Amino acid sequence: MGLFSKIKEKFSSNKEVNKVDKKETEIYEKGLEKTRKDFSDKLNKLNKKYSKVNQEYFEELEEILIMADIGVNTVIKFMDRLVDRAKKEKIDDPEELKELIVDELFIIYVNDEVLVNKINYRDNGPTVILFVGVNGVGKTTTIAKIAKKEKDLGKKVLLVAADTFRAGAVEQLSEWAKRLNVDIVNGEEGVDPASVVYTGMEKSKDYDLVLIDTAGRLQNKVNLMNELEKIKKVINNHQEGSPEETLLVIDATTGQNGISQAKAFKEITDVTGIVLTKLDGSAKGGIVLAIKEEVNIPVKYVGMGEKEEDLRTFDIEKYIYGLFKEMM
Repeated sequence: MGLFSKIKEKFSSNKEVNKVDKKETEIYEKGLEKTRKDFSDKLNKLNKKYSKVNQEYFEELEEILIMADIGVNTVIKFMDRLVDRAKKEKIDDPEELKELIVDELFIIYVNDEVLVNKINYRDNGPTVILFVGVNGVGKTTTIAKIAKKEKDLGKKVLLVAADTFRAGAVEQLSEWAKRLNVDIVNGEEGVDPASVVYTGMEKSKDYDLVLIDTAGRLQNKVNLMNELEKIKKVINNHQEGSPEETLLVIDATTGQNGISQAKAFKEITDVTGIVLTKLDGSAKGGIVLAIKEEVNIPVKYVGMGEKEEDLRTFDIEKYIYGLFKEMM
């Protein structure tokens, strides 16, 4: 049984499903509605247009995938694999081919790796998560949403406002801290971010989780790299092996520009995971596949709405189902 059939059986059956899992699936369905409508509609029209798969079919399919923002390089590799597999398995029926499309998209993301989409929590001492990303991608809001998720699980959370470069960044995170009733270490505008992180790490032993906001400027990569290295050194000096995670926050609606940001940040720091915000606001949800293929960093969270609970741990099967629901 191929992945298409497995996902279809798992999500479309009338068997009693865990309520939490059902809610998660519905969030993915709703969040990927724009992408699915655009992508699946085009795919369905393509399958009705051709009774048999041929060169023209593949060319039109390639264009549909590129328009979904899966990325040109990713699409070229994907098409080579798909055409080769269709020939080997002697598939020329568009309806049968859609199963191969789902399988191959899944393979692109997984790529024979053990995917770790969960946060690497520390067994002893606080888990430290560093957040990076350009301004305007929803970094501060993401930190707040993760803080709420973790607090709701009974963890004691400390926020560290080390983005002392952007005017209003500290105040924004402070406002979230008040709203969520969690503690925060603030730095004044223009202060050395590493000194704010130092103060945060001094307090960290009383907490389960430390979430650190950092400046998002990319104009001068050397300065940002030096700043992040200094911050990581301060963290590691307080607690060897930390930070446990460095999460890069990207706005999904920026499409290929988000890929460029991922490549740039990968050059200057050790990014362990991606947070894709505003996935529900984009018709180009294929960025999830492109980002993994282009930079080989797993997506750990996806933003599916404005509410605090709309930030979800990424699940590749629910994502694939959210994309292809109408075809299953």
